[in-house]
Amino acid sequence: MKIALGCDHGGLEHKNAIAEHLKEKGFEVCDFGIYEQKSVDYPEIALKVAKSITSGESELGILVCGTGIGMSLAANKVKGIRAAACSEHFSAKFTRLHNNSNILCLGGRVIGVGTALELVDLFVTTEFEGGRHQTRVDKITAIEQNEN
Repeated sequence: MKIALGCDHGGLEHKNAIAEHLKEKGFEVCDFGIYEQKSVDYPEIALKVAKSITSGESELGILVCGTGIGMSLAANKVKGIRAAACSEHFSAKFTRLHNNSNILCLGGRVIGVGTALELVDLFVTTEFEGGRHQTRVDKITAIEQNEN
């Protein structure tokens, strides 16, 4: 599985740890930066990761900023993206299981690296349950189609 990865200055340490962790587990990582500690505008990184998913280049994405919120707001503006900011295990699992989210957003200033890696593992290994949840995801998609 190919996973798109990106961060802003609030998430560089986490992003680097996540990239190494995923590679060690056999995932292919497409790293959209940043690569050094400097201030950047997170919507630009969120857009790159989101487009990697909507184009089919990557299957899932992970974005890290200070809280995960800004990245999720920006990524969710891209048609076809369901990005979720998560800081605990239940949400990281159930955003895949029930919402078929395709981007996990994490906060480098909210959770430690160890927790981030655990949430990443849950996110990338949990499959969408489908069934009644597919109907709900379809309704989210219908809202997106009607509003854009």
